[in-house]
Amino acid sequence: MLAESKTRFPDAVPLTEARMRAAVLARDAGFDGRFVYAVRSTGVYCRPGCPSRAARPENLSFHADPAQAEAAGFRPCRRCRPSEPALFDQQAERITRACRLIEAAQMPPSLDALARAAGLSPFHFHRTFKAVTGVTPAAYAQAHRAARAADSLAEGKSVTESVYAAGYGAPSRFYADGAERLGMSPSAFRKGGAGERIAFAIDSCALGRVLVAATERGICAILLGDDEEALRRDLAARFPKAAIVGGDAAFAATVAAVVRLVEAPVSAFDLPLDIGGTAFQQRVWQALRRIPAGSTATYADIARAIGAPAAVRAVAMACGANALAVAIPCHRVVRSDGALSGYRWGTARKAALLAREGVKR
Repeated sequence: MLAESKTRFPDAVPLTEARMRAAVLARDAGFDGRFVYAVRSTGVYCRPGCPSRAARPENLSFHADPAQAEAAGFRPCRRCRPSEPALFDQQAERITRACRLIEAAQMPPSLDALARAAGLSPFHFHRTFKAVTGVTPAAYAQAHRAARAADSLAEGKSVTESVYAAGYGAPSRFYADGAERLGMSPSAFRKGGAGERIAFAIDSCALGRVLVAATERGICAILLGDDEEALRRDLAARFPKAAIVGGDAAFAATVAAVVRLVEAPVSAFDLPLDIGGTAFQQRVWQALRRIPAGSTATYADIARAIGAPAAVRAVAMACGANALAVAIPCHRVVRSDGALSGYRWGTARKAALLAREGVKR
C-alpha cells in the first residue's frame, strides 16, 4: 500500500550516500525515481524498492537516473524494470483517468465500470484508488457531487435546482452529507452563511496573533497575523452573512489547544475540524495531513499523491485556500528547489513553523 506517510514524500530527504544505502536496505519504494543503484557483481541496476535479494554493500554504486547507470555499463533489472515508469506513476495515471470519468459523469459510475476502464479487477482498482487518492471511489464521487452542488449554490441557484443538477436522485441524499461538506446547511451556504453561528476568539501565539473560529461541528478557521482587525475582516469575508460572535469561556479551551499546536506543531491535535472545501481541495488537504511532522513535500509530490501529477498549479492554489493554519499543515509544502513560497501567512511564519518541527534549512 502507498498510504504510509514515511514513503509518500521522500523528496524532503537529502540524498546522501548513507540515506541511499538505508533506502536500498529497507527496499523503500518511496525513493523510486530519485535514484537507482547498481550491483557490480551482477552488472544490473535497480530501483531502491526492488524486491531482489540484497547485494553485498561493497558491490553497490549509486546513480542519479537510468541513463547514468547505463552509461556506466549496467543493464536494467528484469524484475523491477527501473528504465520504465515507476509503479506509482502507472497507478496514478490510471486513477487520474478514473477521476476524470467520475467528474464527467452525471451519475457516479459503478465500481465495475471504473475498474474496466482502468483495466483492473474491481478489488484491485478499489485498493489502488484509495492508495493513490486517500479516499474510496465512492467517497471521491460523493465529494465531487457535493462540490458541484456547492458551486451551483454559490451562483445563487436554489437548493433543489443545485441538488438535482449535481446528480443527486433526491434532495435528502445531499442533505445527508451536505452540511459536512459545506461547513453548514446548504441553504445557509447559499446565503453566505446566513443563519449559521460562528464563535471566534483571538489570542497571542509564538507567530503573532491567531484567530480561531468554530461552528457547532468543529473549527472552521485558524488564521495567523499581526493585525486583529485584519483577521476579523478575513473571517467575515469567508462568512459574510453568518452570525459571528465572541467565544464564551468554554471556547477558551479550544483556543488554548490551537495555541499549543502553533507553539509545538509536532504535537497531536484531535479537535474536530469543519473543513468544507471543494472535492479537489479536500483531496489536497487530506494529502497535506499525511505529511509527517518534521518533513516537507513539494507541490509536485502532492499532485502525484492525489493522482493528478499535472495539477501542480492547482495544488498550490488549494494550499493557498487553506484557512486552517497548522491543523492542515500547508507550511510543510515547498517548491521543487526547496525554497519557501506561497504561504498565506508569510514565508517567515512558514520558516518558523518548520524550524519548530526540526526541519533544517
